[in-house]
Amino acid sequence: MTKRALKRQLREGAFDAGQFSGDDKIRRLPVSHGWSPLASNDERDQGYLKTIKAKSTGQQQLLDAIDAKNLVMALGPAGTGKTYLAIAKAVEALESGAVGRIVLSRPAVEAGESIGFLPGDAEDKLAPYLRPLYDALSDRLSMKRVRALMAEGAIEIAPVGFMRGRTLNNAFVVIDEAQNCTYVQLKMLLTRLGWHSTMVVTGDPNQSDLIPELSGLSPVSAKLEAVANIAVVRLNERDIVRHPLVAEMLGVL
Repeated sequence: MTKRALKRQLREGAFDAGQFSGDDKIRRLPVSHGWSPLASNDERDQGYLKTIKAKSTGQQQLLDAIDAKNLVMALGPAGTGKTYLAIAKAVEALESGAVGRIVLSRPAVEAGESIGFLPGDAEDKLAPYLRPLYDALSDRLSMKRVRALMAEGAIEIAPVGFMRGRTLNNAFVVIDEAQNCTYVQLKMLLTRLGWHSTMVVTGDPNQSDLIPELSGLSPVSAKLEAVANIAVVRLNERDIVRHPLVAEMLGVL
């Protein structure tokens, strides 16, 4: 920026000269404007951390279970970090070379409200249902890298309906929103597990968009809890890391 342009913007009140006080001439928003790159509360900085760190005992149990078992079922209310931790561990395994690809799956079930016909091809129609998975991935990786890995086939996001008949070897598989899968669907998904693979199934049995009798998450997790080589981690309100009101609301709703 030229000195003339800088003087003009200073004269017009666009910004303060102090924002360019450093030698690098990088504009920095002053804290007095109500914004800071670091949160004032240390407990609010987990969104900026690239290294996974458990925020509760339940989350630590989930991370330990993923490291120790090839099949983990994470059950708990909204905001406990089930999906985020699973995808973060998947990215960590891919980056370290422990697995060759990440496979993310989610049932295409609307949350109690029909959104009607969606235009476009199959990928466009499924995008709204798979958006939470894209969000979690882009938080761990840059969106440019996510697109590159998807183009290479190292990251695959697919609805549950496309999983039948497959064998997932050398992969980290995350099945999200499993409470919206039927017993038959979950049985099909769990039996996709191949060699050198890890599968994490996440869901909240209390927030199913299916008829309660149709959701297979609770009966499947109850049966698999007796299998020694499978970990079933049950999170609760104490593990919620969203706004404190979320835990308070779930305690009374």
